[in-house]
Amino acid sequence: MFESVEGLVAEYADLEAQLADPAVHTDQSRSRRLGRRYAELRPVIATYRSWKQAGEDAAAARELGADDPGFRAEAEALLAEQAELADKLHVMLLPRDVLDDSDVILEIKAGEGGEESALFAGDLLRMYLRYAERRGWRTEVLEAEQSDLGGYKDVTVAVKAKGTVEPGEAPFARLKYEGGVHRVQRVPATESQGRIHTSAAGVLVLPETEDVEVEIDPNDLRIDVYRSSGPGGQSVNTTDSAVRITHIPTGTVVSCQNEKSQLQNKESAMRILRARLIALAEEAAAKDASDARRLQVRTVDRSERIRTYNFPENRISDHRVGFKAYNLDAVLDGELEALVQACVDADLAARMAALGGGE
Repeated sequence: MFESVEGLVAEYADLEAQLADPAVHTDQSRSRRLGRRYAELRPVIATYRSWKQAGEDAAAARELGADDPGFRAEAEALLAEQAELADKLHVMLLPRDVLDDSDVILEIKAGEGGEESALFAGDLLRMYLRYAERRGWRTEVLEAEQSDLGGYKDVTVAVKAKGTVEPGEAPFARLKYEGGVHRVQRVPATESQGRIHTSAAGVLVLPETEDVEVEIDPNDLRIDVYRSSGPGGQSVNTTDSAVRITHIPTGTVVSCQNEKSQLQNKESAMRILRARLIALAEEAAAKDASDARRLQVRTVDRSERIRTYNFPENRISDHRVGFKAYNLDAVLDGELEALVQACVDADLAARMAALGGGE
């Protein structure tokens, strides 16, 4: 059992030797790549070694139990521990999403509901910024189009982990289940009669990674510059600093106007474009896959919701996994962990079922 792990043990030892070489760290990209793989293998190797040790200790206790009955109970306890470690190792060896170690570009778009939808998009933005803060991630608003009342018609944020993180703890591994339509039920600030309205905002989660190569031919790009504008079309500067990039082969269009410099806006737009093209490439390579990330809703339609935020009842409901809680105020303040973990657990259960429980 677990013969395949021996190959991982050898890879782990090789990675350890490479990371101990100071010359490796002169190449930051290579160093990060090796560090991520080392961090990914570390818990697998530790669990495998504990599983082997428990088996060896159980065998020794069984042998001693022939003369001393006290060792028989110890042998049974060690065998039970080894079985638990085997279950844990089965889960660790399940195929992982190759993009799980990635950082994220998160896009939030207002949908149906006008100003109320834009205000809700702003609430979602704050929720994700607070969640990132709780997890020690860095965030950077790359592009934002505000509404007249201070909400967001469209906002794009980069979310980055600090240093090397454990498997399953990187931004994409935790946030990829957020992609889809989020529905809100509440009395809008714009409602004078006190009636509850329903509106929606869409969230798209894109991986931002150096590990997946996407070639962007400059000849495939059309770059337009124009004057930035604020809410309601009000001009915010007098130079053509805003940038719109069109990737002609895919028809993907990215616009950025947040920065005062045309160069900075172009760099931000290229980051977003690259992340979108990575997502498109992944979808094209596995168009029949049914994992949560590839089922993200691309149109903001209230009928295609993944989650409902009900303010009158202080209730949050995730319709994919049946999760329901009455702490909406805390969730909007960034306490997303229970929701995220419910999605992670459901995904794990589905993958184990697809592989016969890992047997």
